[in-house]
Amino acid sequence: MVISTEKLIQAKPLIEQLEEINEEEERVKEEAEQELEVELGKSALIEVLSEYDEISKYSKENNVNATEARNAISDFPKQYIVQDATVPEIIKRMRDAKRGLKGASRDRMAKAIDTMIEAYSDHLNKCIDSLTWLAPYKETLLKMRYNEKDLHKLNKMKDINSRREVVDALCKYWEAELEQDGMVYGKDYAMLSKTMASAKKEFRDCIAKINSQSISKSKKEAQQDFIIKAVCEQQGIGARQIHERMPNSMYKITSPRIISKMVKKLDIVSVNGAYYKLPNEIKKNIWAYTAAFIDSDGYITLDRNMNPRVGLVATGERGKAFMQEMHKSIGFGRMHLDQKSPQDTRLINRLNFYSQSDVSELLTKCLPHFRLKKENANLLLELIRMKKSYKKADWYKNRCDEIFKLMKWENHKDHVGFDWSKENINLDDIQKYKDNCKISVMDEMENIVISVGKRQEDRQGIIQKEALIRGLLINNK
Repeated sequence: MVISTEKLIQAKPLIEQLEEINEEEERVKEEAEQELEVELGKSALIEVLSEYDEISKYSKENNVNATEARNAISDFPKQYIVQDATVPEIIKRMRDAKRGLKGASRDRMAKAIDTMIEAYSDHLNKCIDSLTWLAPYKETLLKMRYNEKDLHKLNKMKDINSRREVVDALCKYWEAELEQDGMVYGKDYAMLSKTMASAKKEFRDCIAKINSQSISKSKKEAQQDFIIKAVCEQQGIGARQIHERMPNSMYKITSPRIISKMVKKLDIVSVNGAYYKLPNEIKKNIWAYTAAFIDSDGYITLDRNMNPRVGLVATGERGKAFMQEMHKSIGFGRMHLDQKSPQDTRLINRLNFYSQSDVSELLTKCLPHFRLKKENANLLLELIRMKKSYKKADWYKNRCDEIFKLMKWENHKDHVGFDWSKENINLDDIQKYKDNCKISVMDEMENIVISVGKRQEDRQGIIQKEALIRGLLINNK
């Protein structure tokens, strides 16, 4: 049914009325969302947990033990100390020195100060991000008055009541600031400013309750830090060697037996009395490290049945320890330890990835960091995508054969004298196989599906609007 021009003109006021109704609905929706945000902010206190409850929750959600959970949520950055001076002290010295400089020297010093401030600001942000119970309130926290020492104190807040007091002060400030936004200066504006100032004072009072001595490291913490540092600096070190390196004050209250007991609680791998640990810097960027490991001592390939295979290989006791650490950090894969080598020399340890889901996740996360085996990774990712959704495509089998040959080429192209005829590979065809990649084809097909779905949704919307207009016309007769 085609609606005449005359009837559309008659319906114009009704259409405009409909648009006004839609605009009013949007306005009400926005107001409701804003109110909901305020309510969520008010109810956020309920979600504040003590350190014990936080560790328990993390342990259950991630299926790890309490020690691993504690290490994951208590990774507070170490204070920057350079020659027994803090960064603010160094910046003050640099500013004092700048006053006596002129010209280019003064400009260079100014740039150095700016760089130092920027780096320190980034450090403070990392400190805040490590406070998992405060991270949701970071935007408001940044508006408070604090220093690195204050953040250390906040990190020492373990009980739920102290944490709730801090969060309560931040929420009061946030709510007052939200209400004040867009308000004309007047009595109400001034009252809200007082509320915000009072909230800042409450925040400072919460921090003041924690004395400075409480943030200094205990003897046990100092021992643990020394052990971790010693292991990271010399992989394979033993308890006796660590004990011998300790300063005199620590040496007297420690023993190799005490160190071996501590090691068990510090996420350090022990292999026949030798200690190994991946540095925290590596764990924070585990995919870059894994990619480098695969590039140097790993493989990306597929078997005759077109099953993807990825693996990391390491030999000896140290290799065994690192495979265990890598497996723990990555969170999936299958371990194969103490395997005999073909030469029957040192034992081989492997971390293998077999399933399509594991291989896809691993390679996707490592892909930006590969230097030598990026093409291998792209081939497997293409294959997995084909096997998942395009097995019935007329080009599937032929492309699988090309991917198999390309993988052989990538893995053996540097092998002098490799017999390519055994794999039925003509080297003149390699570039043609590369150019025949199906990623763009699959992208196009999936975009068509999305586009068709969107058109169907749009058409349904048009039909609904036409029906509404017809209803308005009928009611207006």
